[in-house]
Amino acid sequence: MALHDIAPALLEDWLRHRYFSAQYDISSSGLAPGTLGDLRAELGIGTAELDEIAFRDSPSVGSDRLRAAVAARYAPGLADQVVCTHGASESLFLVLAALLRPGDEVVTLRPVYQSLSSIAEALGARLRTWELRAEDGFRPDLDLLRAVLTPRTRAIVVNFPHNPTGTTLTREQYEELLALVDRHGCHLLWDGSFAELAYEGEALPEPSGRLERALSFSTLSKAYGLPGLRVGWCVAPPALIPEMVRLRDYVTISTSPLSEHLGSAVLEQADKVLAPRRQLATANRRLLLDWAAEHPGLVELPAPLGGVTGFPGLAGIPDTTAFCHELEAQDGVLVVPGGAFGHPDRIRIGFGGPSAELTQGLDRLGARVERWGR
Repeated sequence: MALHDIAPALLEDWLRHRYFSAQYDISSSGLAPGTLGDLRAELGIGTAELDEIAFRDSPSVGSDRLRAAVAARYAPGLADQVVCTHGASESLFLVLAALLRPGDEVVTLRPVYQSLSSIAEALGARLRTWELRAEDGFRPDLDLLRAVLTPRTRAIVVNFPHNPTGTTLTREQYEELLALVDRHGCHLLWDGSFAELAYEGEALPEPSGRLERALSFSTLSKAYGLPGLRVGWCVAPPALIPEMVRLRDYVTISTSPLSEHLGSAVLEQADKVLAPRRQLATANRRLLLDWAAEHPGLVELPAPLGGVTGFPGLAGIPDTTAFCHELEAQDGVLVVPGGAFGHPDRIRIGFGGPSAELTQGLDRLGARVERWGR
């Protein structure tokens, strides 16, 4: 396979137009975005400060200030290993393109956010699947990972807390995973975009400081509710960064100094920014769990342990695509059919938006499930 043969991005195709017209959006995987005015007020950023920003190219790996802010929050002492990018998606693309060669084996999760598997496949890698099984409530089983590792395994790509299910590793499993990767000698690509949203136990730490072959990715798009800034980053081994920069020279060259300035301010006051968003996510998770409990026999929902997405099954609907079409067309409610994640019998619900919108969307969703097939 060549890169131009990459599979269509099913999630983005579904949301591309619906995202901007839905009356009740309960589909998204991040916290609801605010405005620039909201962010300036929250962080004390004046217009004079913004007026001084020069629209010149930033350094290829990101501004020193933003790299330092990322490292201070997530990878102390590793600022020289931080590469700032247009969201975590660009980081993932650059890392995979720099690291993989045709014929390498890459272990990916299933279900999975498609970029974590399709990019590697398009680059000529052979995919092997670590299955998160519905019958286990999508809880990770490391024995299933061990069963798919081979001497050709170049990388293991994971996303915890997980999109779309909200599952995650226990701390003991996290330590076991790191030990397994270390013994095997492969790379661990750790997507921690939802790490700041953990509901049971502490957030799992960023692993780059623990393993020489670990690379991590994250973004301001999810827990911080700032997808429009397009600020992401990775923490990578020093030897890989020049290759990432070489590839980037043909794609985006650098990030925006305006986005870097705002992103730096956000990370420097991260706890202040995150506190109200975590409070909203926790309250909305309770609303979602209560809604599922009110529909026994119709909705089967493994409790999300992190992030702001759930992945329920709907009784009697083996393929939810037509259901999701009708829900959006007739009820104005946007969710994602599970076929975008390889589970057509499920849907992805996002609970990071305003509580009133979530409640109204869930009410209409529940009523549609009850009527479906009658």
